[in-house]
Amino acid sequence: MLKTYFKIAYRNLIKHKAYSIINISGLAIGMAASILILLWVQNELSYDKFHKNAGQIYRVTADASGFKAAVNPAGMPAGLKALMPEVKNTVRLSHQSTILLEAGIRKFEERNAFYADPSFLQVFSFPLVKGDRSTALNRVDGILITQNMEKKYFGDENAIGKVLRKDNGDNVVVTGVMANIPSNSHLQFDFILPMAALVKTNNDLKTETWGNFNFYSYLLLDKSFIPTPAALSKFGRRMDDIYKPHQPGFKIAFQLQPLTKIHLDPVLQVDLPGHGNSQYVTIFFIVAVLILIVACINFMNLATARSARRAREIGLRKVAGAIRGQLIIQFLGESLLISFFALLLALVVVWLCLPMFNHLADKKLAIDFLDGRLWLSLLGIALLTGLISGSYPALFLSGFNPVKVLKGNMKSMGGNLIFRNGLVVTQFIVSILLLVGTVTIYNQLKFIKNRNPGFVKDNLLYMPMTGDMWGKQQALKTELKANPLTSNFTIISDLPTNLISGTININWKGKDPRSQVVIPSIDVNEDFIKVFQIKVLKGRGFSTSFTADSNNFVVNEKMLAVMGMDANAAVGKALEFQGNKGTIIGVVKDFNFKPIQQAIEPLVLRFNKYGGIVMVRTNPGSTEQTITALEKISKQLNPAYPFKYDFLDQDLANLYKGEQQMGSIFNLFACLAIFISCLGLYGLSAFMAEQRTKEIGVRKVLGASIFNVVYLLSAGITRLIVIAIVIAVPLSWYAVNSWLSGFAYHIDAGWVVFLVASVAALLIAWITVSYESLKAAIVNPIKSLRTE
Repeated sequence: MLKTYFKIAYRNLIKHKAYSIINISGLAIGMAASILILLWVQNELSYDKFHKNAGQIYRVTADASGFKAAVNPAGMPAGLKALMPEVKNTVRLSHQSTILLEAGIRKFEERNAFYADPSFLQVFSFPLVKGDRSTALNRVDGILITQNMEKKYFGDENAIGKVLRKDNGDNVVVTGVMANIPSNSHLQFDFILPMAALVKTNNDLKTETWGNFNFYSYLLLDKSFIPTPAALSKFGRRMDDIYKPHQPGFKIAFQLQPLTKIHLDPVLQVDLPGHGNSQYVTIFFIVAVLILIVACINFMNLATARSARRAREIGLRKVAGAIRGQLIIQFLGESLLISFFALLLALVVVWLCLPMFNHLADKKLAIDFLDGRLWLSLLGIALLTGLISGSYPALFLSGFNPVKVLKGNMKSMGGNLIFRNGLVVTQFIVSILLLVGTVTIYNQLKFIKNRNPGFVKDNLLYMPMTGDMWGKQQALKTELKANPLTSNFTIISDLPTNLISGTININWKGKDPRSQVVIPSIDVNEDFIKVFQIKVLKGRGFSTSFTADSNNFVVNEKMLAVMGMDANAAVGKALEFQGNKGTIIGVVKDFNFKPIQQAIEPLVLRFNKYGGIVMVRTNPGSTEQTITALEKISKQLNPAYPFKYDFLDQDLANLYKGEQQMGSIFNLFACLAIFISCLGLYGLSAFMAEQRTKEIGVRKVLGASIFNVVYLLSAGITRLIVIAIVIAVPLSWYAVNSWLSGFAYHIDAGWVVFLVASVAALLIAWITVSYESLKAAIVNPIKSLRTE
């Protein structure tokens, strides 16, 4: 019997090739798109789960009056371990460091290095392919490198015991080679150095301070700790109690952040780069499901629309003794056969498109065809798709009354029209939602790109001060001033793109003693306002003409709001910042110094006494010459270090890389979903035109024009699209406003967006059905009526 069902199904596929191609290709594209999205979603959800004790590792985070930070004091982890029995181990990591490494003729400036406690390899499960895991970080002059770095510096030689020269000074010995760090790790590094090597120069480590927040702290908890909300809250309160005696009067709350949630949790202050976004994971998962639903709807629509072609077959089978259950099995079998054919085609599409998708998403996704679990998942998708898409046609077709069918009474078969129309409406609700999303994402990204951050971001070129340059600052300034290409420069402590530092140690007359606002700061020199072209609202900027300016301050508008003053009253007022007493000499207009997702915060500008980053505003058209001039100065003053430079506008663009990728991926799959909808609509319109061939012939004989015929065939579809628009607009309004609320500064989703998406959906539908409508309209009516 099963063999017979298979034969019938196969013959039906071959007999109706166009129908089969539309069905299989629609399902295949839907499956391929869904598989690609689900691979991305699965990768985002898999971060840090490869560690053996992933479920027991937590990062300690801090919340100081709304300033939520990922860092902790140097002395806190050891203090927690001593007083909390459930803490089995701890490890501290420094901020990512830039170091200069040299091995023979190979010399590179590396930016992905951490200093870590010896317990690093006991807490985390990063594979060590060479070296002793228990002692690899015990040597103060040791260093762990990844396999990529081993090849980079030592070629095919074994790196263990080899020496690297660090920062043109100390030698470090390779004590271990780690496997390349998986892309789904929130910790991304090429080198790990022992924390003991940092003690020599880091006062926080020397004193084991509880006051400065400068280290990432991870705790390995006992397996008996069950992370219920109540247990996590209680653990946080205990950490607060342990901290209070060390810093009385400092209002701060500590929390445990599960290791496996770090990647998708909201970005904290002073956090590590490379975060994901849980909202995007949810959005894309929903998109994957919607695309698969749209593909299934195509199958249902076409199968039920073509029911008349199989009515007599069903009638004869029932007369011959077939029961309804057998017919249901037969039709479900046919839909499963189509689904599995579509799966094979989808896998080919995924294999071909995966490199392009990885480039688009900046991922390293792979599909392992030897993975048994993968095949179970894929077969599950095919099975579910086949059952869902074939369920209604199977139930509908198997329910035909054989007597009515064999008498030629097909009117009873019109009962599926409402359901078919509902499916078309559903498809276009999805299409309109995706169109609105596409337009909104495009407009928001355009807004981000074009928004004025409060300073002129174009033509700003910067060079970090490294090596000998720190000790030759006067010579550096002299060289920069001497060249017209570099003379428009300023030296700042931090880039105003994603400022991460801040302090509560700030006082002014009239401050509420209970206030504990974290205030960021940037050290700038006298040319900062001129180079960045920032607007001064009151007072002035720093000047070398006033020696007292080395202790004075410039503040922004938000800082005035915190102080409860206006610009006129603030200038001349005393301010104490981290123990340094001075006067506010100027107020500048607010400017963004963090990503646009965050509202502008209060800011204090201090006079730069130390150095940091040389920022040059280049003349239009002279960027290449300016880079050459900077390189010459760098080589002259700092010959041991490679010349490095970058552009501020590129850094700003990189802050929204995730949004750009999300927009590109969303646009791609929105187009695919709309294409699949159109594919089904085309098949449906072709069938409707075929069913009404003789009606069209009669109408043309009676004088109907081509326009009348096209209108006849398009009017029904138009009504369905209008219904879809009415339902989709409020749904899409809610969805896009929920997404936009994640930005402190964003566009308004005005009526134009919804109008554009609605008109686009109508045009797409009309274009899709117009070919078959026109084709039917221009046929000679004699040919249409010949068989009457």
